[in-house]
Amino acid sequence: MSDRHHVLVLTGAGISADSGVRTFRDAGGLWEGHRVEDVATPEGWERDPAKVWRFYQERRAQLRTVEPNAAHRALASFARSLAANGHAFTLVTQNVDDLHDRSGSEVLHMHGELLRLRCEHCGVVIVDRDHVDPVRFAPCTRCGAARLRPHIVWFGEVPFHLDEIEAALRSCTHFLAIGTSGKVWPAAGMLQQARAFGAITWVQSLDPPDNLERRDRYRQGKAATVVPAMLVELARELAVTLD
Repeated sequence: MSDRHHVLVLTGAGISADSGVRTFRDAGGLWEGHRVEDVATPEGWERDPAKVWRFYQERRAQLRTVEPNAAHRALASFARSLAANGHAFTLVTQNVDDLHDRSGSEVLHMHGELLRLRCEHCGVVIVDRDHVDPVRFAPCTRCGAARLRPHIVWFGEVPFHLDEIEAALRSCTHFLAIGTSGKVWPAAGMLQQARAFGAITWVQSLDPPDNLERRDRYRQGKAATVVPAMLVELARELAVTLD
């Protein structure tokens, strides 16, 4: 094996929950009291765009009330330390919030971003941090279309960055699954793929995820508590001094 390591990290709802971000799906399968079909599918958008717009605008507004936690910050610091020592780091998230971005990480948002909107007509994607209006649609400033849709990957749509994620899975020496349930595909298959490609696998979650295997190095507990210590352990193993 080369002396150059590549650490690939996948994060899910558990890491954001420690910052106070409400997870969309509850124990009954509802998203904030709504059926998934009504607020998280292209069909739901076509049927009642006002309801879907309001749903995501409420999620956007909540981002103003939360901050990155110790796990977000530790990952950003870990990435900088790896780069300083000549190693590679890739961060992929299922989360649509901006907490990784605010902590200073470069991140692949495979399920989209709450703070981005996309024109249904010309396809332009814009960053919009200020338009938080549950009633009035944001118009497209390029083509003049009357409304932009949330830049979110809904059920039935293809996640973003799949080619980059596949390449990272093939080259990574270490794979960390943080705060994921192991239920949402294709993200749930990444742990299995990383094992198949020979990576050393680490898993953190409150409860053992569905895709956990005995070979995984499992650390149970809250991300904000467990992840910083887990990264210190991994850094020691890789002979990397954390900044």
